[in-house]
Amino acid sequence: MEATRMGNVKTGILMAGLTALFMAVGGMIGGQGGALIALLMAAAMNLFSYWNSDRMVLAMHRAREVDAGSSPDLHGLVAQLARNAGLPMPRVYVIETDQPNAFATGRNPENAAVAATTGLIRALSREELAGVLAHELAHIKHRDTLIMTITATFAGAISMLANFAFFFRGGERNNVGLVGSLAMMILAPLAAGLVQMAISRSREYEADRIGAAICGRPLWLASALEKIEYYAQRVDNPAAERNPATAHMFIINPLHALPQDRLFATHPATQNRVARLRAMAAGAGQQTGLRGEMEGGRTTQASRRGGPWG
Repeated sequence: MEATRMGNVKTGILMAGLTALFMAVGGMIGGQGGALIALLMAAAMNLFSYWNSDRMVLAMHRAREVDAGSSPDLHGLVAQLARNAGLPMPRVYVIETDQPNAFATGRNPENAAVAATTGLIRALSREELAGVLAHELAHIKHRDTLIMTITATFAGAISMLANFAFFFRGGERNNVGLVGSLAMMILAPLAAGLVQMAISRSREYEADRIGAAICGRPLWLASALEKIEYYAQRVDNPAAERNPATAHMFIINPLHALPQDRLFATHPATQNRVARLRAMAAGAGQQTGLRGEMEGGRTTQASRRGGPWG
């Protein structure tokens, strides 16, 4: 699809810029040798992240794995949506926190996991929850979780190199001086963070679009985003506050983000995402409410009250 290709092209350009910035900082520190050493260090970090990022993130948020026996409704809903998306069944986790939110992680669709908070399960209807889970499966389908791990690693490596540039500014190959080293220490991590956030925002829009297609109802996800945004600004997520580098993985920024699309935002403005989803629904001739059918049956009275888990 044209939108998917354009999103991938944009992400590729941004990642190329991040790589170029990384190499430039390494080169300013130690010339070609410094750039090569920095690149090798980043490769090692990426390799470690590739194999261990999912376990690290899930451990940070104290996620608990559930199955068809311990959480049949949630597990069954993920299984149904994974079939719709043509994906292997991911592992399913629950995070004990009151803030409604969710994220996906894993290096590929065969080694993926979806995590939902207990606040999300309580606050949303079954249809809204389906929209959120479909969004996360869209991230898995397009390997966004791997892309974001790589960009986060590069951003961290650039920050590390910028600090090296300041502390080792007296080396014979470093001609930027004190002022240049200070500027690099401040501006290089800033630029890396901006690129990382831009990639995150572009992937969120695409995951909204693909997720709406997976669940079949864009308005389910639109309604869920509005609810999550409301609660996320009022309910703390302590684990996310302790680990802000993982904020970009959640469907809504768990760190009480401002509503506008700002330069430093890890997520697009929720109202912009909702507007796009409503336009998708209107284009498909769908109603503006949450009425409709899931594959497994019609909307239940319990889900209309606010959630099938009670």
